[in-house]
Amino acid sequence: MLPVESIRLLLNEWDPIGVADSVDDEYDCLVWPLLSRLRAGADVDGIRKYLRHEMSDHFGLDSDVDGIAERLVSWWGSR
Repeated sequence: MLPVESIRLLLNEWDPIGVADSVDDEYDCLVWPLLSRLRAGADVDGIRKYLRHEMSDHFGLDSDVDGIAERLVSWWGSR
């Protein structure tokens, strides 16, 4: 599976707004920026900060991003 597809899958499993069953591309705006950060060596805190900002500014949500930040960094490190 390509990294983009894996990140999309992880984000859809997380599904903070509860629409992934209906719309599989809802979080695509996060995929490439996350991939870029992971490739640049971002740690969990860096991914967490990015996701908090996006969840608040783009989606208008105060979502718990800790778990998905850890999953993304762990997945990236294990590939």
